[in-house]
Amino acid sequence: MKRVALAEIKDHFSEYLDDAAKEEIVITRHGKPAGVLVGFESEDDWFDYRLENDPRFLARIERARADLRAGKGIPWENVEVDREASADFVASDKPRVRAKRTARTAGTKS
Repeated sequence: MKRVALAEIKDHFSEYLDDAAKEEIVITRHGKPAGVLVGFESEDDWFDYRLENDPRFLARIERARADLRAGKGIPWENVEVDREASADFVASDKPRVRAKRTARTAGTKS
């Protein structure tokens, strides 16, 4: 984790923001930590950051873990996959991008 004085950050903010996408930067004021600059390389990184820092999401995860410790839950062997519902997902669990229908293809079947 890099430490940089506030005056230096102000003078070169854009450069430090790029650096912050690779590692957090501690901003110091009078030699003492005053804040942290966090950058994101992608929107996925921004989404992950928001989840990791959302108290509602973290509470939900903790409740789920507590339920599992208490024996509540479904064993993996009993989980059934809805093949039709999962067809729109790829390995990364993100919806596939479908081609837009145009007036030319809207009336045709493939």
